[in-house]
Amino acid sequence: MAVKIPTRQEALELFKRYNKSESLLRHALAVEATMKHFAELLNEPDVHKWSIVGLIHDLDYEMYPEEHCIKVQEILREEGYPEDYIRAVASHGYGICCDIEPVERMEKVLYAIDELTGLITAVALLRPSKSVLDLEPKSVKKKWKDKSFAAGVDRSIIERGIEMLGMERDDVIRETIHAMRKVAEEIGLKGDL
Repeated sequence: MAVKIPTRQEALELFKRYNKSESLLRHALAVEATMKHFAELLNEPDVHKWSIVGLIHDLDYEMYPEEHCIKVQEILREEGYPEDYIRAVASHGYGICCDIEPVERMEKVLYAIDELTGLITAVALLRPSKSVLDLEPKSVKKKWKDKSFAAGVDRSIIERGIEMLGMERDDVIRETIHAMRKVAEEIGLKGDL
């Protein structure tokens, strides 16, 4: 099959073919927005690629949880996705479910922000407003230390990703919140505001 650059609509339809969970879709949209935001922030030339990689990063998660980051490579190759998209998607499972190390900046950002969007979502939902729109980084940092809060979020993965990026944790948290605010309604975090 010839390699093709997918449109956002094609990528979204592919994601929905393999995932029916509303929470997984919201997570995909949060990661997509965050990847797009970081691409713009870092003056990356291919913002579209970053966005698509964020959108489809968990493509195989619902149907193939035991083969997460492995099965997706096969699916994306069958769909004609470029190898750099496939590698980036798979690399977010580095040290967890695959051995593809994040080396490109796009891969490092995805690795850092994937779990972080989950933590930010959990913190936002705890607020009286149930919104990311009035969420400040200090609230996320406070809950970061509470290991029983959002226990499924592996903070060490976020730390490793941030370290790979060479950015400050506070900056990554702040920028991820800003990104998620842009799609607050789509990801269910507009709340009462």
